[in-house]
Amino acid sequence: MDFATRWPEAVPLSNTRAKSVCQALTDIFARVGWPFDILTDLGTNFLAGTIKNLWEAHGVNHLVATPYHHQTNGLVERFNGTLGARIRKFVNEHSNDWDLVLQQLLFAYRAVPHPSLGFSPFELVYGREVKGPLQLVKQQWEGFTPSPGTNILDFVSNLQSTLRHSLALAKENLKDAREEQKAWYDKHSRERSFKIGDQVMVLKALQAHKMEASWEGPFTVQERLGAVNYLIASPTSNIKPKVYHVNSLKPFYSRELNVCQFTAQETDDAEWPEGVYYEGKKMVAWKR
Repeated sequence: MDFATRWPEAVPLSNTRAKSVCQALTDIFARVGWPFDILTDLGTNFLAGTIKNLWEAHGVNHLVATPYHHQTNGLVERFNGTLGARIRKFVNEHSNDWDLVLQQLLFAYRAVPHPSLGFSPFELVYGREVKGPLQLVKQQWEGFTPSPGTNILDFVSNLQSTLRHSLALAKENLKDAREEQKAWYDKHSRERSFKIGDQVMVLKALQAHKMEASWEGPFTVQERLGAVNYLIASPTSNIKPKVYHVNSLKPFYSRELNVCQFTAQETDDAEWPEGVYYEGKKMVAWKR
């Protein structure tokens, strides 16, 4: 996904090996041009030598998202959730023909204005509304008058002006949306920090269910990396330390036994409260 315009791309693959991913990315960037930066997760297919050579050959700076912190790559994560939900609606039960509707679903996403930008991805890329069912209905409702022919210089000039204006407005809309999101986040969050040597619990996604997670630990803070990331060491020496976002960490508190002291008292009273213990033939009442 292009972060500036929210333009998404999706390619059906029979496998996610590095060679297949490399070919899919090459096909996409052959149409739209190679990016300066690309952000991926820590999947081995994005870290393999084959794809590293691809980045180097085309001058792409490879950035890696923080493990177990989906907000780092939140745009893509949210789009994946949206696309997955739409695919499930369109595909018949027990069917595997989801790839046949993929392009239509991408078209629909690109044609709808993004709530944070105020423009559709298509408008921000091409400088005009996409021709589709919604535009045809709009033309019939408002009445459509074909524009007179223009020469290529006027067309390019108008297109550049439209794109500059649209992107400037989208930037302002995005700024306003981020300020609202920041205000909400600041209101519902609290600052956390850890020191080297602190014992922490780590929130990890379950292997069988990616959308579910559980707290595991304790682990040890080995190093602080910037304001929000920490290098966390496992108690198992053969496991390499990993980087985690502060939102995936919480302090570890050891459970201490709460020992109560009791005194024993002999009695012949037959009325016993609950919790009375019997020792041999004598009745012993325990009092806290």
